[in-house]
This record gives sequence, structure tokens and C-alpha cells, in this order.
Amino acid sequence: MTLTTQVAIPPADGALPSVERDYLPALLIPVLALVMLPLVGSFPTWVTLTVAGLAMGMMIFIMASGLTLIFGLMDVLNFGHGAFVSVGAFTATYVLLPMKDWVQADSVLLNLSVLALAILLAMTVTALLGWAFERIIIRPVYGLHLKQILITMGGMIVAEQLIHVVWGAEQIPLPLPETFRGAILLGDAAVEKYRLIAVVIGLAVFAAMFLVLNRTKIGLLIRAGVENGEMVEALSYRIRRLFVGVFMAGSALAGLGGVMWGLYKEMLTAAIGGEITVLVFIVIIIGGLGSVGGCFIGALLVALVANYAGFLAPKVALVSDILLMVAVLLWRPRGLYPVAKR
Repeated sequence: MTLTTQVAIPPADGALPSVERDYLPALLIPVLALVMLPLVGSFPTWVTLTVAGLAMGMMIFIMASGLTLIFGLMDVLNFGHGAFVSVGAFTATYVLLPMKDWVQADSVLLNLSVLALAILLAMTVTALLGWAFERIIIRPVYGLHLKQILITMGGMIVAEQLIHVVWGAEQIPLPLPETFRGAILLGDAAVEKYRLIAVVIGLAVFAAMFLVLNRTKIGLLIRAGVENGEMVEALSYRIRRLFVGVFMAGSALAGLGGVMWGLYKEMLTAAIGGEITVLVFIVIIIGGLGSVGGCFIGALLVALVANYAGFLAPKVALVSDILLMVAVLLWRPRGLYPVAKR
């Protein structure tokens, strides 16, 4: 007796099955903001805290987005990521300090021009540094996580010492451009101009990454490499070159974040990148390893929770990021939008 199995084949002109989308993590941000409104008590204060949190979240996202791609695609635990943040911030001083007349000019055009030039230089230098870092330090330890942690932390320490050698051990002031100072009034709420600029730049970076990852062939290969790198190689694509390109892009984003963070602090030290490294790892763990969207939501959540907690319970704000990470992992052990199956 012969057994036959009939398989239903959908018609050629039939619609593809719809992809189920998970919007629940994205709703955490507006829900959190609305819950905090009655607790804060004052609407203008709530607006100021919310915009400040969004701005800080955007800067954290810029620094963390490159790292989440690097780990998701390359399986590399780069604890030296903060070095690129520091180098980016210090590189910007080669533009912002010599061109202080443009920085101090009461002209939006001149201020934006000098800022764009500083960002371009910082991203170029950190991208090239990322290329060298991947070839010399990362390449020999692919697949060896313990060695990756040790060698990249060592790279971070060496980078901080080299910053002392090149730029000196003293703190370097990094003043904001003149037209970025001060605040604007939204009703009765005062919102700093620079924070609004940070929100705009962060949204632009997220939109660019979303379009590249979802609307281009390079993005398709990156997402495929995150899911199954061996299959991408089997299809004759040079995934090693893709690795290097992603590492350079992630390093350049860290440089951009370093410029934004340095201007936010208005004072540079060699440890500025190392201080943010732990927070960056918390964000990518909350968001889900390899997920840019999860990283975006995670960064905003971390910053908003820190801002609200700093206003309502300052002592809790010291550990708010850790508490948030614990709560998210208890709910979703692999993060909000996990991609990499590590």
C-alpha cells in the first residue's frame, strides 16, 4: 500500500501571508510618559523632563546602535566601543576649537556648518580607527568571547592612555555653538535648544538605519547575516567584507555619538567613553541583541526612566537603568525585539 501526502500549494497570484508585528514594546514609551504625568504633577515640568529624556535617549541610541549591529552580525563583544566615543569627541576639538569664531558667532548657518564639519571629521577618523581595530585586535579572536572581552577592554585602556598622550591629561572644554544655547518656550515649559537638535539628529540616524536595513540589498545581507551568516556565505557573498563595513559604520556612529555627548557635557575627559560603555550594553540587552528598533526603544526607555526617577526619587535614579533591565528581562528574557539567536 502506498501512502501519499497532498500539500496545499497557494495560487501564484495569492497574497503572501501577513507578518505578525509586535507593537507592545513600542507602546511602553507613551504609556510610561502618560503614567508619569500625574506623578510629576506639573505639566510644564513633565514636558521639560520628557523632552530632556528623549534627547538623552537619542544620544545613547546613536552610540549603542553600532554596537548592537556589531554583536548581532559579528558575534563580537566589543567592550572597547567606548574608545570610539572618546576619540570622536576629542577629534571634534580639531574643528570646534580652532574655529571658535564660527562657534561663537550668532549665526545658525555658521554654527551648523562648523558642527557638520566636526561630525564629518569625527566619523571619518573613528571609521578608519574601527577598520584598524577590526583587523588587528578583533579578527584573531572571532568566536572567542572571553578573549574578546579581555582584549577589547585592554584596547579601551590603551585608547584612554593614547588620548592622554595626544590631547593631554587636562579636561578640555567643548562649548556649545552660540545659537544652540538657551531654551525655547513650549507654552510654560522651557526646552533646551540643544536637546531638540539631539532629538532631530537621533531621529535622522534611526530613519537612515531603518531605510538601509529594510530597503537596500546591503541591509538585506546584514539582516540575513544576523540570522544565518553561514547561509549568506553559501550564496557566494563576501560576508567578511560585510563584517568590516559594519564594524566601520558602528565605529563611525560611536564617533557621532561622542561629538553629541561631548557637546552635551561641554567638558571632555579621556574616560568620557568608558563612562558610557556599561549604559550602552544595558540598552542593547534591553532592546534585544542585533535589533536596531529594540535598541532605539531601549535607549529612550532608559533615558526617560532615569529622568523621571531623578525628579521623583533621586536615589532610585542611580540604579534605574539596572532595575529597568531586570524588569524587561523578567518579561522578555531575550530583550524587547531579539534578532540574534546567540
